[in-house]
Amino acid sequence: MRTGNTTMRAPGALALAAVGVLVLAGCGAGGNNMTLATGSTGGTYYPLGGEIAQLWSDNIDDVNVSTQATGASVENLRLLDNGENELILAINGVAANAANGESDFADEPLANPDDVTLLGNVYPEVLQIVATEDSGIESVADLKGKRVDMGPPGSGTEVAARQLLESQGWDPESDVEAFNSTFEEATTKLSDGQVDAAVAILAVPAASIEQVATGGTDITMVEIAGEEADQLMEDNPSYSTMEIPEGTYQGQDQPVQTLTNWASLYSTSDLDEEVAHDLVQEMYEGADDIGHDVGDQLDAETATESRGPTDLHPGAERYYEEAGVLD
Repeated sequence: MRTGNTTMRAPGALALAAVGVLVLAGCGAGGNNMTLATGSTGGTYYPLGGEIAQLWSDNIDDVNVSTQATGASVENLRLLDNGENELILAINGVAANAANGESDFADEPLANPDDVTLLGNVYPEVLQIVATEDSGIESVADLKGKRVDMGPPGSGTEVAARQLLESQGWDPESDVEAFNSTFEEATTKLSDGQVDAAVAILAVPAASIEQVATGGTDITMVEIAGEEADQLMEDNPSYSTMEIPEGTYQGQDQPVQTLTNWASLYSTSDLDEEVAHDLVQEMYEGADDIGHDVGDQLDAETATESRGPTDLHPGAERYYEEAGVLD
């Protein structure tokens, strides 16, 4: 069931910030004006977040959601903690690190980690390593000494890439020649031979990887399997195994074993309970209106899987109970 219709969308996040009219959920005569922090423009978060924000703004009375391009998970959690955004997308494993004050949050923990709340999982975030065929890289072990793009600074991809290398007993600062690029930039660097491999946590299929595969560069999808996968899962229990089917990318003639997290939607305990309920309801029940490839992966049945230490927002919890997917 939809909850009404609005026709006006909030202006962009930067414009709002410039005039100082960003308001918290539940405040302001003009309704609930919120900003969703997404990711870099070449990733999945940015276009998908735009569609979800439009879905909310069009179908929930007095709710207007704009989007903001960011460095993704780590940066987004800090933006949420600082009160600069009301809604964010982030990888569940990175959110767990934030809650526990670990990894990227060990030296600079969030001020209020207990205030971060889960609204629901959006789609599986697949850890993908793409290498140029000329590089000779066929396994994680082959990455040592190579030029590896680790993903945008502050992103879940960068966190995962570092975790992967550290799980092999390597130093990410010295055992590879590391680059930190947006997914669009990494695509160009792979195609131009500036890097040998790139790590990405993205939906399958990933547009940036498709672009390399169809742009005249022969690629190899690198497996994360066996002891390499087992060690990473032991170090980081938020990961689970997944297979990228044969033919997902041009030239990929075999299935590829890898690992996955969840891309999840987070807010804080300050978000109005009714607004949180309506956001979650609309996101799952209106998923058919999302044109992005991962729109069909939005499923309330998997909304709370691998939640980790992060509490479920009461408004989201009420929706899941009403939908019969949570006892």
